[in-house]
Amino acid sequence: MYKINLLELKSSELSSLFVVAAKDQISRDLEGEAVILNLKSGMYCGLSEVGARIWQLLQESTSVKEIRDTLLGEYEVEPDRCERELLALLQDMADNGLIEVKGETDT
Repeated sequence: MYKINLLELKSSELSSLFVVAAKDQISRDLEGEAVILNLKSGMYCGLSEVGARIWQLLQESTSVKEIRDTLLGEYEVEPDRCERELLALLQDMADNGLIEVKGETDT
């Protein structure tokens, strides 16, 4: 696991970067949305429907590209916007200790 600025990634790098929900958290589904509690920091995070879907995908280690491709298949969104907003959410989650980011060799 290492610290990386996800917002600086190029599309070609998305398949070699894996993300997974951190172990020290609990989450609950609330009518299509989600609430996550970081057990170490006590910080809560609320997620919209799309954020909750991303959180669902993060329950197993998966590449950022796989998440992006899943979202593009399930939602009507421009690819550039999907990628940009996904990376911003993942960066926020990583900064708050909610996910672990790993390179291809760390999985």
